[in-house]
Amino acid sequence: MAKDQRNVEAITPMEEDFAKWYTDICLKAELVDYASVKGFLILRPYGYAIWENIQKYMDAEFKKTGHVNVAMPVLIPESLLKKEGELVAGFAPEVAWVTHGGSEQLEERLAFRPTSETMFCDHWSHVLHSYRELPMLYNQWCSVIRWEKTTRPFLRSREFWWQEGHTIHETAAEAEAETQQQLNCYADVCKNALAMPVVKGRKTDKEKFAGAEATYTIECMMKDHKALQSGTSHFFGDKFSRAYDVTFTGRDNTLQYPSRPAGARPPA
Repeated sequence: MAKDQRNVEAITPMEEDFAKWYTDICLKAELVDYASVKGFLILRPYGYAIWENIQKYMDAEFKKTGHVNVAMPVLIPESLLKKEGELVAGFAPEVAWVTHGGSEQLEERLAFRPTSETMFCDHWSHVLHSYRELPMLYNQWCSVIRWEKTTRPFLRSREFWWQEGHTIHETAAEAEAETQQQLNCYADVCKNALAMPVVKGRKTDKEKFAGAEATYTIECMMKDHKALQSGTSHFFGDKFSRAYDVTFTGRDNTLQYPSRPAGARPPA
């Protein structure tokens, strides 16, 4: 009993400091621990079990709508990352770089993926040929690295686990429909699996994802009256397709650029 009382007393009261209470709960419940590298977290067995359950549920939902899982490399050549200017500008302050392989300096810096648009588009530029192959509905479960200034367990750390869906479509209308479908999927997962009511909306141009034409979001209201972004779905139009020369032969036998949305950052 005395030990249980000490554990309770070690947790900051919610009314006193909601953010600190949340962090205390994550640590005292043995969900996470701090790693030796600043800003990185260790997912302990209970914490990873939560992630596995969310992943299992969401993966089944994605497959109901024809999505398949793939795995892209964790390193991105700098020249490839720079092809889409807005993406580079948006993520530049957060990118971690590999400059050496063993003791030898690399000829080109390699970025640890902050997100994977570049790798998907580069791949599609090699394998997509005809409208008959569309849509391509890809999903990836992975971790990404962003050199965040502030971190908090599960919500944001310098390496965090997530799901990122990347798809390409014959028409902009199909891509927009996919964007909305995945946003609704995220909202349904929050409501039905996690008991988290959310508000759906569209980000302002200032807040939208770097390089996107539109970003749609689900926001969960916190105890401290702040809104927490809990999932986003992006519509890119053909901007990335043009930047990475992703083309296909259309029904009229002309070369065309596919439209693409991306869904990323589920509740995790």
